[in-house]
Amino acid sequence: MMKPDFKAMTRKELREYILKNREDDEAFYSYMDKIHAEPPTEVYPAPQSIDDLKHFPQLLEKHRKEREGRE
Repeated sequence: MMKPDFKAMTRKELREYILKNREDDEAFYSYMDKIHAEPPTEVYPAPQSIDDLKHFPQLLEKHRKEREGRE
């Protein structure tokens, strides 16, 4: 069986392939390379006070929605 070209696959396609072929280490490493090659979409500063943590639920929800949009 010929292996697919992991470099030509999108991140989503590669993730789906890995979920179906969990024993394929080469696919997993290609997926990790893709993840690390992409810059972070948003960087959150560390909280400076307890008050900063009040906004954490909104930041978490925003992150979840963005993630769903990418997948």
